[in-house]
Amino acid sequence: MELVITEIKNRVGYVVLNRPEKRNALSPQLVGELTAAIQNLLHDDAVKVIVLKSADKPFCAGADLEYLQELRHFSREENLADSRRLRDLFDLIHRGNKVFISQVEGPALAGGCGLATLCDFCYATPEATFGYTESKIGFVPALVAVYLQYRIAGHHMRELLLTGKVIAAEEAHALGLVNKVVSDDHIAQEVSAFAEQLCDTVSGGSVSYIKQLLRKLPGMHMDEALEYAASLNAEVRSSADCVKGIDSFLNKEKIKW
Repeated sequence: MELVITEIKNRVGYVVLNRPEKRNALSPQLVGELTAAIQNLLHDDAVKVIVLKSADKPFCAGADLEYLQELRHFSREENLADSRRLRDLFDLIHRGNKVFISQVEGPALAGGCGLATLCDFCYATPEATFGYTESKIGFVPALVAVYLQYRIAGHHMRELLLTGKVIAAEEAHALGLVNKVVSDDHIAQEVSAFAEQLCDTVSGGSVSYIKQLLRKLPGMHMDEALEYAASLNAEVRSSADCVKGIDSFLNKEKIKW
């Protein structure tokens, strides 16, 4: 059975986690298939938006605990290599030059919560739950913490990581982890409609530049950030999408992205 199913519809690439018997726990095989599927969609010019979802209600239970049992017998070098494979998957989404949307309809825990919330947008049903539960099994939410700081920070981040508590979708929305809570009956339709709207109304070139901007700004000093922003503005003005967008606007033509 394929652990990851992909489908392209109306310029939206759907990546479906398909390991229901293990609640989509992140085994090496699942991580490998997810990475390959996302890489393929990122390189496909016919795809503008990528949706990450599950074939069943549980979104992702985090690390595969049976596999973690095996890892205790690995050398430090082998464990480091394994951790880097998961880091590469997370970074592929974080640095990808297309919009990522997660569609969460059940538990998203530990690494699974990281996977859901490092997407650019997270849509969830009222039944969905979120938690960085690593501390409850003696583990550390190291990788997910790096990306969580782009979503939330301060005492909210500290509380979630240190307590390992699981929160409902509405609370996750209030904290900024979730963009919108949608009923179970309508979430698939709403996510697809939003993804297709982005395809039609937003420049893919702009998305790539903006995601680059959002990655680089944190940690920059004000003068450095302003100089980088000025340089980026200068670069974008001659880009194909900017030329097309301005010409279409001035000619009162509908822009077709």
